[in-house]
Amino acid sequence: MKFEPQVPKEHYFQGYDTKERFISYWYQIDAVLKTKPKKVLEIGIGNKTVTNYLRTQGIEVTTVDIDENLDPDYVCSVTELSNCFEGKIFDTILCAEVLEHLPFEYFEISLKEMQKVTRNYVIISLPNFGTARFSFKIPRIKEKNILIKLPYSKEHKFDGEHYWEIGKKGYPLSKILAIISQFFEIENNYLLPENPYHRFFVLRAKNK
Repeated sequence: MKFEPQVPKEHYFQGYDTKERFISYWYQIDAVLKTKPKKVLEIGIGNKTVTNYLRTQGIEVTTVDIDENLDPDYVCSVTELSNCFEGKIFDTILCAEVLEHLPFEYFEISLKEMQKVTRNYVIISLPNFGTARFSFKIPRIKEKNILIKLPYSKEHKFDGEHYWEIGKKGYPLSKILAIISQFFEIENNYLLPENPYHRFFVLRAKNK
């Protein structure tokens, strides 16, 4: 299936990089660097902030996006990676805030396609609904963040970008973990303390 870009190129350059998004960038970069890769595939490149930083660290980064206007190395959907790449040629794949932009029926397909082209790791982040954050700072003590799961859920309505989010009705975390476990070992999954709307998954290929 051919997917069309949901937003124009300008979306990623006009007020896009908020403080919360830069926090997410930091966690993306940190997660990738901890896998000690030589070759990385980034799926969904935005304004290339993460790509450009990883390249300054001497990492060979290949980029994929459905929007040719963002100038990716390959114009391709995450659902069709094996059409662009033959074999397991990447050490680590980064797919941050991408999969929720596809109908949920493509979630398993996307995971399977990433499994086909990674040797070691896949790092995914997804929107996570329903967690409140409280923070406080005491002089001479590191800032503390307290995350509290809200005792309710709600239906997700397509907003022009997100087809689904973890924590919405029909998409509990347990369901997402069960699907991911079909394809990868889940080494870690966590909410960002400073931005609990983003949940990260560090996945390792089962077929090493």
